[in-house]
Amino acid sequence: MDVLKVSSKGQISIPAKARKKMNIKYGDKLAYVVLGDTLVIKPVKMPSEEEFEKSLDEAQTWAASVGLTEDDISDAIIDVRKDEHVKG
Repeated sequence: MDVLKVSSKGQISIPAKARKKMNIKYGDKLAYVVLGDTLVIKPVKMPSEEEFEKSLDEAQTWAASVGLTEDDISDAIIDVRKDEHVKG
């Protein structure tokens, strides 16, 4: 286990060994979440256009197979947004 030091600007440096192992490169984006007293940091990798299109095709095929329509999806999105607004 390595220990990281926080700079006066609140920054940390991820050691090269960890960046290499996680394939983190300059300009990559990282997501974080605080779970109790633990900070979890995870690389966010954007899919390629081909990967995104494949996932979208799979989702559309699944939705059609269970009888969901575009209106059903739109209604679900509206419901989630309303719930998030209330929690906000």
